[in-house]
Amino acid sequence: MIIRPVTRSALSGTVALAAGLLVLLPVSPPAAADSRTDPAVRAPGLPAGAVIAGFPGAGAPPGAPGAPAPSGSAAASRPAAPTPPGRAAGSLDDAAARDGSLLRRSGVQARPARGTPAPPELSALSWLVADARTGEVLAARDAHRPLPPASTLKTLFAITTLPRVSEHAERLVTDEELDDIGPGSSTVGVVPGVRYEAADLWRGVFLSSGNDAVRVLSEMNGGLDATVKQMRDKAKLLGARDTHVVSPDGYDAPGQVSSAYDLAVFGRTGLASPDFVRYSSTVDAEFPGYGGNFGIMNTNRLLTGADGVEAYPGLIGVKNGYTTEAGYTLIAAARHGDRTLLVTVMNPQWGGVHAVYEEARELLDWGFKAQGRVTPVGSLQPPPAPLPPRPTVEAAGPEPGVVEKAVRAHPPTPTPAPAAHAAAAGPVTGTVLPVAFIGAAALAALALFLVRRGRGGGAGDGH
Repeated sequence: MIIRPVTRSALSGTVALAAGLLVLLPVSPPAAADSRTDPAVRAPGLPAGAVIAGFPGAGAPPGAPGAPAPSGSAAASRPAAPTPPGRAAGSLDDAAARDGSLLRRSGVQARPARGTPAPPELSALSWLVADARTGEVLAARDAHRPLPPASTLKTLFAITTLPRVSEHAERLVTDEELDDIGPGSSTVGVVPGVRYEAADLWRGVFLSSGNDAVRVLSEMNGGLDATVKQMRDKAKLLGARDTHVVSPDGYDAPGQVSSAYDLAVFGRTGLASPDFVRYSSTVDAEFPGYGGNFGIMNTNRLLTGADGVEAYPGLIGVKNGYTTEAGYTLIAAARHGDRTLLVTVMNPQWGGVHAVYEEARELLDWGFKAQGRVTPVGSLQPPPAPLPPRPTVEAAGPEPGVVEKAVRAHPPTPTPAPAAHAAAAGPVTGTVLPVAFIGAAALAALALFLVRRGRGGGAGDGH
């Protein structure tokens, strides 16, 4: 009977051995995730933590856009921004102001708080008032309506060309450079055969709105066509998509248009340039001519206080304009304390030649009183820069040399690895599992045979 405990122990040991073999079997790796269906798979070329678009917040690092605020953080505990009275939080106007579509609506767009006066009623076809520092648009009327800009387009010319032409550069003017100036154009009095410094020409542009000075500066910048292309590219870069440039001086031309929004963008960009501010705020200067200099005065009456127009306190200047098609146009900026406002006014319909200045004055007065008590209706901020192209999976390397080409053409025959090395190289899940089951079954059969034989032998010994 001793055989029975022995055989039972053998059976138990066999079962334990089989179970151990199963436990020691390598686990098959899971199938590779499909980046087309798995939102947590990082797209090729994106940094760690980035995820496929369409799954905001997943895998984003703390503080990144779309990531939830950490529990107990200042962002999580910070109260939501107050909503102006009379307007529901998260309204459609909020979203429209953020994406800029509110400014594309017709009519006056303004969202003053309760008790704050509405913007003034003006006759201009289009106007806009904005905070020059933040770019927030406080109010506007038909901000994206395409209209002829007249000489206010010279602001785009200036922010495009000023960085390209040194103010100390000189040019001897020729007759050909002034041949194509349109009839009735405003001019400062550039004379062929006289050598001009760029700084003098810029004063001619800003003070006298001289189309002749624009033509000479364009030639110093590589030519008229090159300058027009640069202006178009600059407008696109700034997000001023209502503007189409045909003539850099703003002279009426078929298809040449801008908008109150775009002109405000150009003016705000110019205010960031000390040279632009210096030229646009100059009241009077001397300009070279035959045999000596003569005096010129800025035609922006809101700056100079000329012709019966009262100068506006704190006015920085910028640019005014007039053509038959455009009517009177103006971009003006003024600073009161630590606040700077920017206004654009396009083509007032009544009030005479001074209406553009008086309507700009009304907008500035309203803006300084209402600032901080209105919800912005849009922004002059340029659009975000386009993302760089996604890098390829395998970057192209340098051209292979002679030796590398030979190796690629006749690669060496790989030597079979020893069995031990092959086993260490990684799990082989296709063969180990069947062999283990067969071995376990064989051991179980042997144990069963020994048990039965032990039972038979024990009965005979008892007789």
